[in-house]
Amino acid sequence: MEQQGQPEKKEKKSLALNVVSNKQHKGFGAGTIDLSQVSCVIIDAGVAYIDDGAMHAKSKVERGIKFSPNKEDTPNGRQCWIVWVAVERGENGTNYAGATACEMWIDTEARRGWKILADHVNKLDHAIKRRYNLGELSAEEKTAFRKLLIEHNEEWWNNSSDELKQALEA
Repeated sequence: MEQQGQPEKKEKKSLALNVVSNKQHKGFGAGTIDLSQVSCVIIDAGVAYIDDGAMHAKSKVERGIKFSPNKEDTPNGRQCWIVWVAVERGENGTNYAGATACEMWIDTEARRGWKILADHVNKLDHAIKRRYNLGELSAEEKTAFRKLLIEHNEEWWNNSSDELKQALEA
């Protein structure tokens, strides 16, 4: 039996930082960082793949891992990378406008890991500001990352700067 006259209860929205939004807004919260044009690439054991879960430290390799700022706490870890990739539409079309690599070490068996959160945040900021910082990647990792970018969208790769292409020469 349906009750009439009862107003629907509205759920109260809590204040939260929405980091994946393309809405333009003014007022409270204006000036927050817009991450709608940023994606995350994981490079693990020479294989690069897109995993936007990394935006919230919930990528496939990070899930279930307890991170420490002390590298000694992960003695049997393997080196993995998160690469923040910013995409923008320019005069010549959409392109990969910024890319920065952040190191982390993961020991899946022990469920332990190492990363410096401040470094990840700073490098995310550098990618958003259209910078490239890929010098720490090995030749194998650069090749895997370059291959992923081209396979994902060759037109974007072709529209990207020579700086990015040179940074990924193995």
